[in-house]
Amino acid sequence: MPEAMKYGQQEFEVKLPPELIAAELEPNHVDLPQRTVPEHIRYALEHPIDSKPLKELVKPGETVCMIISDVTRRWQSPETYIPILIEELEKAGIRDEDMLIISATGTHRKQTQEEHIGLVTEAVYDRIRLVDHQCTDEENLQYVGTTSRGTPVWLDKRALACDHIILTGGVVYHFMAGFGGGRKSVLPGIAGRETIMKNHNLALNPGLGAGSNPEVRSANLSDSNPVHADMMEACAMVKPTFLINVVVDDNQKIISAFAGNWITAHKAACDLVDKMYGVAAREKTPLVIASAGGYPKDLNFYQTIKTLCNALEVVEDGGTIILVTKSDEGFGSADTERQIAGYATMLDREKALRENFSIGAFIGYLFAENAEKYHLIAVTGIPQEQFGTAKIHAVRTLDEALSLSRQLNGGKALRATLLPHGANTLPKLK
Repeated sequence: MPEAMKYGQQEFEVKLPPELIAAELEPNHVDLPQRTVPEHIRYALEHPIDSKPLKELVKPGETVCMIISDVTRRWQSPETYIPILIEELEKAGIRDEDMLIISATGTHRKQTQEEHIGLVTEAVYDRIRLVDHQCTDEENLQYVGTTSRGTPVWLDKRALACDHIILTGGVVYHFMAGFGGGRKSVLPGIAGRETIMKNHNLALNPGLGAGSNPEVRSANLSDSNPVHADMMEACAMVKPTFLINVVVDDNQKIISAFAGNWITAHKAACDLVDKMYGVAAREKTPLVIASAGGYPKDLNFYQTIKTLCNALEVVEDGGTIILVTKSDEGFGSADTERQIAGYATMLDREKALRENFSIGAFIGYLFAENAEKYHLIAVTGIPQEQFGTAKIHAVRTLDEALSLSRQLNGGKALRATLLPHGANTLPKLK
């Protein structure tokens, strides 16, 4: 029996005969050293990749900026590694008043004092200055150059004023940048709005009507992914001194950490994520059934983009994708909902996206764009009328979805690939 597809707190049985199941893809088991979270962090700091230890890179009297993620990436648990990082700086003779923590909010809102304390612990908050980057605060932005793709790079000048910049964060697959972490601390993390918009617009092919760039996708860290390559150029302009990035498991527990050179230590973290969640697939199939993984991974439709992007890797051209995502909180983003339901045509959607790019809007655009290319069926609590003119079919159960998939394909039952953990299983064709 194939694994059931989780849907919120429920699950649906996959009622397909065995001969119609081409593959059931699951994350890989990877043996890792058994350490506590602090042990993982300390081990990484003691074994830096392509770098001297941090305490040998900084000197008393120098200023150090640590860039941390904001509350939208709370799963990274910075409160576990920032105190240890500060300990390391103290050993090197860096005083509290010479340390600065900047939260890499990108285009996100300012945070509350309570959120700041949650990110770094009360003990750190009471000692070390912590500020939120604000992408529209022009007084605190400084121009540092323009990338080869024409992105003017404006960054938080409070970070630039420090002798050393340390990048921190977590690494997961990212549907635009290839992977999270690393250079993303700088762009979009501490970049001006114009810089972020220009970079993110690289996810679209040049020219209105050209749609999204297929090279902008999970796991693609090559120069063919312009969003990633542009971020790398911007980050290189600040010459980060050091990096510490963590990798988490399905339960958002830190299971490994990597420190050292901002490029190669980040790449090592990416390689581990790929080893865990990049799963070999033999073929593309006419049907893919993918669950986001149930609660809390399918709280909203916005989060389901990861599942769609992974399903796209193994569906045949013009095939059928069934996404199992309860989405109790609806679309999860006003921009996503507007892109899906607020425009009459794909051209209207694309025009609006190019004029005012946001991640939420791009997610909505990708759903609508792929619903034009494939039969896209969502098993969801969101009613059909809320999807507007987007060609997304909304049904309530997996049985209904399978029945509809047959109707859409002339009454034929289709061979399927199953992704019960679709949010973090990236199929890779052999």
